Amino acid sequence: MFRAQHRAQRACRLLAPRRTQSTSAPQQPSGRHGHLPSSQSAITTKMHFFNSVMGEGKQIPTYRIMDKDGKLLDGAQIPEFDRSFGRQLYETMSTLPVMDNILYNVQRQGKISFYMTSHGEEASIVGSAAALSPTDEVLGQYREVGVLLWRKLPIEEYMAQCFGNEEDKATKGRQMPVHIGSPKYHFHTISSPLGTQIPQAAGVGYALKRDPERRGQNCAVVYMGEGAASEGDFHAGMLLASTIPSPTIFFVRNNGFAISTPSTEQYHGDGIASRGPGYGVDTIRVDGNDVLAVLSATREARRRCIEGGRAVLVEAMTYRVGHHSTSDDSFAYRARAEVDDWVKVDNPLTRFRAYLQAQGWWSSPDEEEMRARLKNSVLQAFKRAESKKRHELKELFTDVYGGPEPWNITEQRQELAGLLKKYGQTWEPWRKELEKFNGKGQDLLKATE
Repeated sequence: MFRAQHRAQRACRLLAPRRTQSTSAPQQPSGRHGHLPSSQSAITTKMHFFNSVMGEGKQIPTYRIMDKDGKLLDGAQIPEFDRSFGRQLYETMSTLPVMDNILYNVQRQGKISFYMTSHGEEASIVGSAAALSPTDEVLGQYREVGVLLWRKLPIEEYMAQCFGNEEDKATKGRQMPVHIGSPKYHFHTISSPLGTQIPQAAGVGYALKRDPERRGQNCAVVYMGEGAASEGDFHAGMLLASTIPSPTIFFVRNNGFAISTPSTEQYHGDGIASRGPGYGVDTIRVDGNDVLAVLSATREARRRCIEGGRAVLVEAMTYRVGHHSTSDDSFAYRARAEVDDWVKVDNPLTRFRAYLQAQGWWSSPDEEEMRARLKNSVLQAFKRAESKKRHELKELFTDVYGGPEPWNITEQRQELAGLLKKYGQTWEPWRKELEKFNGKGQDLLKATE
């Protein structure tokens, strides 16, 4: 028991914002020497260096409603929701690990090329999604499929994107798995380069502000990990959204790791939340494993964003239980016991389930029925996706440019058509690969005749 507690405490230290100096926040002078011209900065004769946004060098507090056992903290104010909403919240959270486990194993079998899980971050993702309007514009990083599930994206559609088959409406098989997008669900297509969505989101928020029909109705929401907050794009996005200003929520999932780099080696200050005041942005740090706290904090962040037309920063403190991706083995840089202890000590799913059971809104039979139903739904979607062919090969060159086709795209299509004519029916690897496409490549040959 002592070892388990020790490892859990070590994991908590891993997530704790790193600060080794206790220099306090700046002290407010009397003002008897006046202020700088055109400024509220009081003149002082005392030299004082500071590195904290809190008084006496204290760290920014973390907003929480439930403890790790799902019990309400004294003085906590519960966000408004009913039984149906609570059950939907829990079921959407529970869908993620079922889907992640199956697709992770599918990738290991070589049936899809890549996958990323959301293990341990279910409350941060789904809790924030539930606080938004379904028409708010979301720019995700790559663990935000829970936002789409909350907005009722069919599992079959997500599975189709991961397989890149003919039912992949988002990317027509031209993107990596998990890199989904959906105009219908106001979810911008995910891109692999880290942090590119952050300044884009500031622009999206500004566009909403300029649209008379959506001004004061919608905001942009951009998700990222604390690792992405080390990119220059984070600062560009924050600066843009704070000065224009732009109604954009910057939602940071501080899960402890940027691939293999722990958060203790990513920054020296008080986490990501300490950066908000530097940009004049309303900021809150929330327990990312407490779905009710995330729901409440994001609702208030959205209210401030919409009513003030300005940016808001939310830092959700959580823990990445899974590997970074199927290309990563996290046990090469962290102990398996640390991960196991975190799952036992602070699991967002068991925490919220305990709360629902205490309210009489959930039971063991409900849990058994839901697990069986979700597993069956995901497996059926997997079997369907696996059986479908890919889009026609000519789709490789469509939907990239508007207007007249650039010469280089025309040249590439003609080059591929020439290779198909030469090897398509004579070289076995190519013949097998073409069998997977609708039309077996003949559509491309006809298009270039």
